[in-house]
Amino acid sequence: MRNFALPITDRKIRFALVGCGRIAQNHIGSLQAHSDRAELVDVCDVDPSALAAAAAQTRARPHDDLMKLLQHTNADIVSLATPSGLHPEQAIAIAQSGRHVLTEKPMATRWHDGVRMVKACDEASVRLFVVKQNRRNATLQLLKRAVQKRRFGRIYMVNINVFWTRPQEYYDSAAWRGTWEFDGGAFMNQASHYVDLLDWLIGPVESVQAYTATLGRNIETEDTGVISLRWRSGALGSMNVTMLTYPKNLEGSITIIGEKGTVRVGGVAVNEIQHWEFAEPDADDDQVKDASYRTTSVYGFGHPLYYDNVIKTLRGEAEPETDGREGLKSLETLVAVYLSARDSKRVALPLEY
Repeated sequence: MRNFALPITDRKIRFALVGCGRIAQNHIGSLQAHSDRAELVDVCDVDPSALAAAAAQTRARPHDDLMKLLQHTNADIVSLATPSGLHPEQAIAIAQSGRHVLTEKPMATRWHDGVRMVKACDEASVRLFVVKQNRRNATLQLLKRAVQKRRFGRIYMVNINVFWTRPQEYYDSAAWRGTWEFDGGAFMNQASHYVDLLDWLIGPVESVQAYTATLGRNIETEDTGVISLRWRSGALGSMNVTMLTYPKNLEGSITIIGEKGTVRVGGVAVNEIQHWEFAEPDADDDQVKDASYRTTSVYGFGHPLYYDNVIKTLRGEAEPETDGREGLKSLETLVAVYLSARDSKRVALPLEY
């Protein structure tokens, strides 16, 4: 039984951050944006220069080892911005220390590891949050409401494209990048948030058939892949992903075609509503123009909004938008994709009964 700790309402919620690399700035910036209710008290990294820079920027206590941090920190929750393959053991150690866990996507690279994370947090009566910041984008919030209101009628077809670029220098910048154990490929890492849309927007996936390939980069994992999908609702769809787009990131998009509506949200990172047409009008239609935004970052601007939900949850003011069980949904789809590509067969969901 999950008996979470009492809400924290009489002081700021204390965070520790493990991993001070590329995505860490989004976490640091989010906590700075919520400095009235939260504070960053500890940072941790095995890279001395990255750790020193983060400590100087945040004035948080530096640690070069997670276990040392857990022995000395007074943090209520620890955020993991480390390589994906490290998340399971780190999350379990944090949970066993009695602290809540927030982990970047994907929560794990293997299905059973994700399940272990959820179980460990349940047993320790702590929260497990999985970052899905793209859900908070204004464009996707509007699209989510259209689906919830059943404005599409029956959804017939869905297409997602992630046409980005990651040069060889990106993969060479750290030994863990592009590895099966710590990173995962184009689907597991770069397109993870788009895989999340398959279930969050459309509903449970019935089966997938996938092809993956390593065509242009010297890495273990795939740099390109395609998926055909069938949802339990009967809808059909596809997802096309590559990290080889010349010469720069081109498109992150989703198109939904339904009985009574057609929508395409595109741009470099689903930041532009490019087509919005329904049989019946709705008040949300007036918000379409304002929902689109300009961005040069594929991360979007959802991290502060995600942290707001985490803080409110720990204060007893909200329920988590994406907890560990919600995180397992996209991980299950990802694992099914890799199983399908490996074994050249259709894979049905759920993976376990």
